[in-house]
Amino acid sequence: MKCIMSAQRQTYAAIGALLMVCLVTTRYYSTFLPTPSTMQATNEMESRRRLMATSTASSVLGLASQDAQAEGEQFDVVFDINLGGDAPSQASIKIRVHPEWAPKGAAQFKRLVEEGWYDDAGVFRVVPGFVAQFGLPAKPQPKLANIPDDPVKVSNKRGTVVFATAGPNTRTSQMFINYKDNSFLDGQGFAPIGEVVDNGMQVVDQFYAGYGEQPNQGAITASGNAYLDSKFPKLTKITKAKVE
Repeated sequence: MKCIMSAQRQTYAAIGALLMVCLVTTRYYSTFLPTPSTMQATNEMESRRRLMATSTASSVLGLASQDAQAEGEQFDVVFDINLGGDAPSQASIKIRVHPEWAPKGAAQFKRLVEEGWYDDAGVFRVVPGFVAQFGLPAKPQPKLANIPDDPVKVSNKRGTVVFATAGPNTRTSQMFINYKDNSFLDGQGFAPIGEVVDNGMQVVDQFYAGYGEQPNQGAITASGNAYLDSKFPKLTKITKAKVE
């Protein structure tokens, strides 16, 4: 009888231990397995995270695209002109700048126009059938740093606007307008940045040419219009340059 009772007690004890294990196991999984509501909340958070990541990436790509577009956008520069000569008159020309032709040159030109570099500057070299050259400031300025060359993508046709150089990678501020097709300049590294549009070349054809190549560039650099006005008072001048 005692043996039977002992066996029963052991059986009951084993059953009790088994029930306790089941209870503990059930509580463990109830605590750490996600409930349907927890799973839904987690999925919603993950969806929001992905949406935010996608939106951020789209914004970054959009800004990059805008920057790339802005870098390549054409823009116009207007020169108000005093034609000079014996009977000075006012006129204007529009230059359409093409950054895709010569991005470094286009950026330099725009910066200088916005800084007022060309305001009141003389067109100090006018050679009919070749070029009209300008770009030395009305008042002496500190020497500009050279900018690297752009590859020549467009030919030096009549009406194109080009930086003058003193050799490779020496462009600063001097520019010229081609009076005719000067394609021989292409192989010398002269890269057009823009072109005179509308009827602007009719105005350029009227630039005062009586002094030819007499004005001394060193003297202009040193004294600006003080030198030009005293020695070459009939020169054509750019009274104002502005980006439109």
